[in-house]
Amino acid sequence: MPSQLLPLVTAELSAPADPRAAAMAGALAAKYPQAARAVLFYGSCLREQNLEGLMLDFYLIVSDYPAAYGQSWLARANRLIPPNVFPFEHQGLIAKYAVLSEADFARLNGMEADNVSVWARFAQPSRLLWAADDLARQRAVAAVAQAAPTLLALARPMAEGQGDALVLWRTGFTLTYNAELRAEKKGRSLSIVDADPERYRRVGEAALADGLPSSPADAPARWRGLQRRGKRLSVIRLAKASFTYAGGIDYLAWKINRHAGTQIAIKPWQRRWPLLGALTLLPRLFRGGAIR
Repeated sequence: MPSQLLPLVTAELSAPADPRAAAMAGALAAKYPQAARAVLFYGSCLREQNLEGLMLDFYLIVSDYPAAYGQSWLARANRLIPPNVFPFEHQGLIAKYAVLSEADFARLNGMEADNVSVWARFAQPSRLLWAADDLARQRAVAAVAQAAPTLLALARPMAEGQGDALVLWRTGFTLTYNAELRAEKKGRSLSIVDADPERYRRVGEAALADGLPSSPADAPARWRGLQRRGKRLSVIRLAKASFTYAGGIDYLAWKINRHAGTQIAIKPWQRRWPLLGALTLLPRLFRGGAIR
């Protein structure tokens, strides 16, 4: 039976994006000439007309980590705790990009993923702005096409009105927001669907028509595991980013202030010791509800 979802995912990934973002994707791929396979643009900036002063979000998909980094410790870090995250600037715009291998990108969009971070993002709209060749493009599209079925299949046992696509989406995004340290205000998970309900209904109904993967036998236990692991991974990735991401603590403060309406100011000692500085923010942020 032909897939109803795959053509929708292919069309969405191929839709036009801001030319400046496309140029940035090409420049990013050029940094990794022996390894780059695909560059995807995602996140809130996808919907923005004015990109000045915003932090764009990309995923760089590579053939494997040694090809991207050589024998650097970065290859081991990316394999053990994917992804690595780095800053990037091009023609006056700033971005951050996450690096995953083709194999990890496919795995982390599927039901076997042990955390929500990749499939929760790629169940939302994204753009494939650069691909090394047709095979790289096909693999990227196939990986992204797993994301929505994964979210919906995991959400279905937890939702009331299991046959309604929008109910499943809202349930799924609420659960994923509880499985990471999030800087967004309460209710942000529901606003994702409300921003474009027709898109989510169309994609959701296509995924349901194709047949979702089997939901876990004990869905509440699976979600509790995802939530525990997701929040631990968020802290570990924050620690890793203090080594891979120049100015990472300033980005953390910017992100939280932008989404949570706080006025966090980074002190000089926190910039000097960014790992310690970032960790000292966590108790205050939890108490204030800036991250959940």
